[in-house]
Amino acid sequence: MTKLKKVLVIVGPTAVGKTALSIELAKKLNGEIISGDSMQVYKKLDIGTAKVTEEERAGIPHHLIDCRELTETYSVADFQKEGRQFIEEILGRGNLPIVVGGTGLYVQALLYDFELGSQDESTEIRQEYELFAEAHGNKALWNLLQQKDPQAAESIHFNNRKKVVRALEVFDKTGYSILQPKEKPKKLYDYFLIGLETERSVLYNRINNRVDIMIAQGLLKEAELLYKNKTQQSIQGIGYKEFFPYFEGKETLAEATEQVKQNSRRYAKRQLTWFRNRMNASWWDLVQTPDSILELENEIENWLDSSEG
Repeated sequence: MTKLKKVLVIVGPTAVGKTALSIELAKKLNGEIISGDSMQVYKKLDIGTAKVTEEERAGIPHHLIDCRELTETYSVADFQKEGRQFIEEILGRGNLPIVVGGTGLYVQALLYDFELGSQDESTEIRQEYELFAEAHGNKALWNLLQQKDPQAAESIHFNNRKKVVRALEVFDKTGYSILQPKEKPKKLYDYFLIGLETERSVLYNRINNRVDIMIAQGLLKEAELLYKNKTQQSIQGIGYKEFFPYFEGKETLAEATEQVKQNSRRYAKRQLTWFRNRMNASWWDLVQTPDSILELENEIENWLDSSEG
């Protein structure tokens, strides 16, 4: 039996400390980091996506960050293909791949042999749903998904039209949820999955504070850039479209900011639900018990010393 290759994975909701942990572990374990975030691929969206800064990177190589223009699309299939290429390259250099992110479907598609198909398939089905959304709106399209595939609908925000269309397309083609294909997907790597969490009230306070800091750092400039360009996929990120009513004079800045905080808190809740229900993680609260990192590092060492076929 072929021995599976080692990949360390860090998941969890926004504002829970994934970036800091990943860099600390990368320094100790000869690691290189692969971003598993669907928005950090976009250039110029630095603040709203909480992109790791050059200073924070501390010389650790980071991949799948700033690899798309604002006008380009980026799919699960793109991430799956490019992420696996980077895993092989990192292993080839004798280093440890560390996948870090909060986009659950991306991480799952990377680690298992999900057949996502090419983006050129089923153009007719896709166009039909795109036209439906143009005529009736994103919420009506999402309602269709909820009727056909409630499991997928639970994990996809109704404004993320691209993912909603893709989930409908997969269901129409196969009769199965994009999250639960007919055949159980095969595990491709011997991965150790670290899940970061903290008490809900603590997490929500951290999210609220992070939004205030982002605004002080210039988040509005990034939001205005997307508002002026009105690009398709990249405007879906939380922390951008909420400011559009403010730019149009329909809301105050305080109202728009509160909407960002609320949507960010809801997204964090969805992220936690996804990882708890879909993937078997080793859960840690390093926010309230930072000393437990020593125990975590011990678990990682044991995993690195073990082998899985």
